[in-house]
Amino acid sequence: MFDLIIIGGGPAGYFAAERAGQEGLNVLLIEKSSLGGVCLNEGCIPSKTLLYSAKLYDNAKQGERYGVRADNVSFDHSAVLRRKNKVVRILTAGIKAKLTANNVKIVNEKAKILGKTGDSFNIKAGDMTYQGKQILIATGSVPVIPPIPGVQEGLDAGYILTNRSILDLAEVPASLVIIGGGVIGLEMASYYNSAGSKVTVIEMLDYIGGFIDREIGDFLLKEYQKKGIQFKLSSRVTKVEPGSVTYESDGELFTIEADKALLSIGRRPATCELGLEAIGVELEKGRIKTDSCGRTNIPGIFAAGDVNGVSMLAHTAYREAKACINTILGNEDIINYDAVPSVIYTNPEVAGVGETEESAKKKGLDYSVKKLSMRYNGRFMAENEGRDGICKVLYDNQSQRILGIHIISSYASEIIHSAAMMIESKMTIMDTDRFVFPHPTVSEIISDTILS
Repeated sequence: MFDLIIIGGGPAGYFAAERAGQEGLNVLLIEKSSLGGVCLNEGCIPSKTLLYSAKLYDNAKQGERYGVRADNVSFDHSAVLRRKNKVVRILTAGIKAKLTANNVKIVNEKAKILGKTGDSFNIKAGDMTYQGKQILIATGSVPVIPPIPGVQEGLDAGYILTNRSILDLAEVPASLVIIGGGVIGLEMASYYNSAGSKVTVIEMLDYIGGFIDREIGDFLLKEYQKKGIQFKLSSRVTKVEPGSVTYESDGELFTIEADKALLSIGRRPATCELGLEAIGVELEKGRIKTDSCGRTNIPGIFAAGDVNGVSMLAHTAYREAKACINTILGNEDIINYDAVPSVIYTNPEVAGVGETEESAKKKGLDYSVKKLSMRYNGRFMAENEGRDGICKVLYDNQSQRILGIHIISSYASEIIHSAAMMIESKMTIMDTDRFVFPHPTVSEIISDTILS
């Protein structure tokens, strides 16, 4: 009998297992594939490894701006992939070592919930059945496959790619069409544009970036266009064939060349074939419905990470896993989703937390905006010749409480956590006046913008 059985070894699953093991619980972690889940094996880490290589290449080509001249700079995609695989292997081994050190039992099988007997839940994994007092479901998400003519055939043949297969693409395609202008699509557009592909992004909406502040997204769009990436906004893909993608815009059909096409229109919670119906776990539009502590409608059953469909980000999964374990231990822990930052690791990076102008308007909030160009920042100017960015702060007019902070700049991903802490702590504009930011750093732009 285990105190806790965790289904899924991605960020939510392995973090929860480690924390629960540290607290003395007898934990079983069941993962059907590789420890680390999508994030470590086919998402966050592999893509960032590729993007860093692309950033180094871009910087080398532009070195003359900084008095550094390099001749015959080249990009070796195969070497980039080898390094990516090495990084993943090292980190995966590290996760397994930490779990083992905390006495977590790991089973590499597909899990299915059979039901409940007395005070224990029964879970089948391979040829074995295990009993657990409580269950944490952390099975993550899978790509959405739309019913577009030719898509399934393209996936089977290999000329249509998913977020997983594009990270193992042996050669850089001459032309790449990306279906969807969200986070994954934009990051891969950035990498393959730098690597030498002719990249076109087709997006149904009239803007890119999905959840990000619209002004920030428009700025990123212009930066991408300067690099030669083409965008077809307010456009809908109608057919995919070997070597081409057809889309509709303003009632007309257009066909463009595509050696490869990346399908990147979103992800859905992975809840199929888990046996949820055996114990009556409530679903809402395909996601496991949870409260702000990670509890489902069934006592003893928790869910964390993409499977609950609230905020499909790895760091959200960590936070949800922490809340679940704290609650299991009797220390109820409430998640504040308003303080969860989001990042697009493009070049330049985009990061934001809290309300955007669009969400603030939709909620009818009485707010104002403070905004500064990144050219106001000394560190940014020293390292970004000929470039610009934005720091944008939203605050409540009555209480002066900070509602949201959004940045497009180098290092945006590394400094947004300070903004998240301001929102988590419900700080006002003047509360931040006593903070000391090191100089010169890009992070100073947050303080400068707030106090401008």
